Amino acid sequence: MLAVLDAFEQVRDFLEKGGPVLVALLFVIFLLWALILERMIYFKTGHKKQVNEVMATWEARGERTSWEAHKIREAMISQVTLDLSSSLGLIKTLVAVTPLLGLLGTVWGMIEVFDVMSALGAANVKAMAAGVSKATIPTMAGMVGALSGVFASAYLDARAYREAELVEDHLTMDH
Repeated sequence: MLAVLDAFEQVRDFLEKGGPVLVALLFVIFLLWALILERMIYFKTGHKKQVNEVMATWEARGERTSWEAHKIREAMISQVTLDLSSSLGLIKTLVAVTPLLGLLGTVWGMIEVFDVMSALGAANVKAMAAGVSKATIPTMAGMVGALSGVFASAYLDARAYREAELVEDHLTMDH
């Protein structure tokens, strides 16, 4: 229990050193990873169920060569592709926003440094260090969040494309 309290205090201190922008950045990164995890869970569970339903519906069709059958097949593939791509646009947007929030934190911290310099002069190094800390911590957090999100986003994009291709390949037109 003491270790949990100590960890909580360290996180709180880190957030205080980073300033208010770091709290917003933490929220954005949390949302980003919640969406990434949701997509990964969907690929493991919901997508497989949907593919099985689509395959069963297609295989139950007696006729698969007419114009109408082609359009039904296209609609099924489109629905699967749409469901696979759900949230990927938002994930990419959040990946792009995290470094921008980090840069906002940099500007915020530098403004604090300039305020200290104007009020106390350049001689108060300790007061300036707090502002520099507020400038660098959000930048670092924004870059770490963006880098981790870029790799996850690229993986999810490739996986969604591959899964859609597999469904298209499995819905045969013969009969």
